[in-house]
Amino acid sequence: MRTTVRRHLGKVVAGTGIAVAATAVMIGITLPGTAGADDTGGGKTGQAGQTTGQAAADGQGGAAVQPGVVEQAPDEGEKGTGSDPLTDDETKRAARVALSRQMFSAGKDVEGDRGPQLLGVDLAAPDADEVDSSDAPRRADVTYYDYKSDTVVTRTVNLDTGKVENTGTQRGVQPPLSRDEQTEAARVLIADPLGAGLKADYKDATGSELTSAGQLQLASMVYHSVPGAQPAALDKCGEHRCVRLLPKVKNGPWIDARSLVIDLSAGTVSKLQG
Repeated sequence: MRTTVRRHLGKVVAGTGIAVAATAVMIGITLPGTAGADDTGGGKTGQAGQTTGQAAADGQGGAAVQPGVVEQAPDEGEKGTGSDPLTDDETKRAARVALSRQMFSAGKDVEGDRGPQLLGVDLAAPDADEVDSSDAPRRADVTYYDYKSDTVVTRTVNLDTGKVENTGTQRGVQPPLSRDEQTEAARVLIADPLGAGLKADYKDATGSELTSAGQLQLASMVYHSVPGAQPAALDKCGEHRCVRLLPKVKNGPWIDARSLVIDLSAGTVSKLQG
């Protein structure tokens, strides 16, 4: 792990564009955007950008760039219409209605607390006989992951009546992870002996100790078990909620942690073989 990151750091000095391309090849997937990374480049690239900016400011390279005007976003209101995205009020209301007392008492979230883990709230598609209707009710699909039973629960809430119209339960289905789940996966990894490489790479990049998930920018991939491609400890991944993290130093490089799998259902970390 450390050799890869050191090689990556060498690319960062030459410019973020090269670094991101090198890292994308290293990880073998398309990485998230480079927001927050140093994009000034190094050496002559940075100087050229600085010179161009100065020329514009002095009027030598054309008219000076005028400051932009930021307009305040309009009030979205408490309720949307038609196929408009859910408003904040609708999202909060749907999540509140969907979580029944029974679900809260029986379920468990990623940290082991009562109540299932909220994954997301999305605008539901209209029923087939409502597609062309101008007054079709707006509905929201609220999705949870119950870590007590390793079950995905989706509840459809009618936003006009405030009632749950449908509940679906699935096993062996693993939607993308929520931000809270990514944070918990990083916490588990940092606390585990197998996280030593991640912490060492972070220190190489920053000179500081990695002690919390808040020091990283995180992306993730759900991991499903593949017969013969992993240790036996990961055989339940797919039934269990397992994740491979793509951690990034804030304003710095990506760290290659793809060989490590965090089983959030069991709270364990394993290293892929081969």
